[in-house]
Amino acid sequence: MTIEEARAKVGELITDISVAQFTTVEDDGSLRSRPMATQDVEFDGTLWFFTQVQSPKVRELRAQEHVNVSYANADKDRFVSLSGRASIVRDRAKIEELWRPVLKAWFPEGKDDPQIALIRVDVDHAEYWDSPSSTMVKIVGFVKAVATGETYAPGENKRVDMHTGQVVDKKPAA
Repeated sequence: MTIEEARAKVGELITDISVAQFTTVEDDGSLRSRPMATQDVEFDGTLWFFTQVQSPKVRELRAQEHVNVSYANADKDRFVSLSGRASIVRDRAKIEELWRPVLKAWFPEGKDDPQIALIRVDVDHAEYWDSPSSTMVKIVGFVKAVATGETYAPGENKRVDMHTGQVVDKKPAA
């Protein structure tokens, strides 16, 4: 898989999922997740989120840049887990580019709100589960797995290095 193919696949899977679970590392090493709206731009290996510069997640990101962003669309059996490095961006041009009027609910002063910032996530790895088959096909596959003793695999599951496009083997070495 090429880098372009990997990005296109991930972009296709997350395009209709507007809210993700954004996970940071707290000071004590525990993980903290919260729902956040991904900005609607074509996925090129980078994700963008608006935030307030004084929020706890900004403090957490300054101490530990590694994050996880998870997307789920249970109706379509699509699940995506992205890991990468996050940074805080205060670039006015980028804020202007990504700004949408609905964001005034969180930033009452609009795009010139002094608390406004962006979180940029440069994705390192993506793992996804995609099962586009019909319910009947899934049921038949499940019943077959039970009857034959084989492992049930309802769809495509891959872990991809987003810098090279290489599919990473998830199975531990023997």
